[in-house]
Amino acid sequence: MSDAQELPKGKEEDEDPPQAEEDSEEDSSEDEAPGEMDFLRNLFSSALGLGSGTGEKVLDELTLDGVAKYMLSGKCKNIICMAGAGISTSAGIPDFRSPGTGLYANLQKYNLPNPEAIFQIDYFKQHPEPFFALAKELYPGQFKPTICHYFMKLLKDKGLLKRCYTQNIDTLERVAGLEGNDLIEAHGTFYTSHCVSFCCRKEYSLDWMKEKIFADEIPKCEKCSSLVKPDIVFFGENLPVRFFTSMKMDFPRCDLLIVMGTSLQVQPFASLVSKVSRNCPRLLINMEKTGQADPMLGMLGFGGGMDFDSDKAYRDVAQISTCDDGCLALADLLGWKVELEELVKKEHARIDAEDKKNKQSESKGATAQASPTPETKKEE
Repeated sequence: MSDAQELPKGKEEDEDPPQAEEDSEEDSSEDEAPGEMDFLRNLFSSALGLGSGTGEKVLDELTLDGVAKYMLSGKCKNIICMAGAGISTSAGIPDFRSPGTGLYANLQKYNLPNPEAIFQIDYFKQHPEPFFALAKELYPGQFKPTICHYFMKLLKDKGLLKRCYTQNIDTLERVAGLEGNDLIEAHGTFYTSHCVSFCCRKEYSLDWMKEKIFADEIPKCEKCSSLVKPDIVFFGENLPVRFFTSMKMDFPRCDLLIVMGTSLQVQPFASLVSKVSRNCPRLLINMEKTGQADPMLGMLGFGGGMDFDSDKAYRDVAQISTCDDGCLALADLLGWKVELEELVKKEHARIDAEDKKNKQSESKGATAQASPTPETKKEE
């Protein structure tokens, strides 16, 4: 949700992770000093974190079947998932940028100066009403996780999920069974809220915020009367420090990167695809190819971006489909399709039963409040 911004400095780890983008050794056959192009290439590679050259080809073939065979080989033990809004669209939550149906295309009713203003921190502090009206429409708890969410839960259950880095704020990863340690909620979450006052910062729960939003109240701090904002990252705010500290540990150790439902247009989240080692396969499941290397940088010999189609492609696979269809297809190749479908069916039935129980409880409570209290007969 946040544009590229200055990265907060996280605490360094005691053990330095292996470097993801370094060559193992210099080519000793070159006696000549590096030329100007080599100097510039090395300078930009160092400054931008872009690697040059290619790594070892790990996949037998650059297809979904090749990815499945690698996952079943026993060599793939640390999978990182990168998830965007596309994994939640089948749950009924709109993404941001799809023409006509995306969130930004349907915000005219809020009379914003521009669509992005609804997530800009300065605008929010002056005009919080549009955000909370939108929050009521999209509030967590009104939607069920998708096949894609439960595929990540299956990866966790099988001991293969290292971490899920998500741009989403809908908390559906948590509803599907991923826990705090499994998740890096890069753009924050509705799960907790805080007072916006720097001097206060009182924390509030999901239920507290929900009560305020559905009562059409602007949430105000009970301690200092300032605005209370869900802990989602607005434009103009830094990403959580944990995003940067975990990134340094997780990505160099990644055996397979699965990127799902994201345009890879928002930094610094989009840059994560370049943080894995050059030997690490990368699978994109999306409606279109995204995250491809800039042609100009490619001419200069810089790597980092996804490469699906060039003669040098050796590790990137694009599954062009909905995220649910892509996860089902991969699960089928892995022999997990029936297990995944049964998990989705069981969990959706559980959520529906809980919702029904909660609604019945709320209805009884409302009826009890509306009923007149019988007068107590006074003793003579």
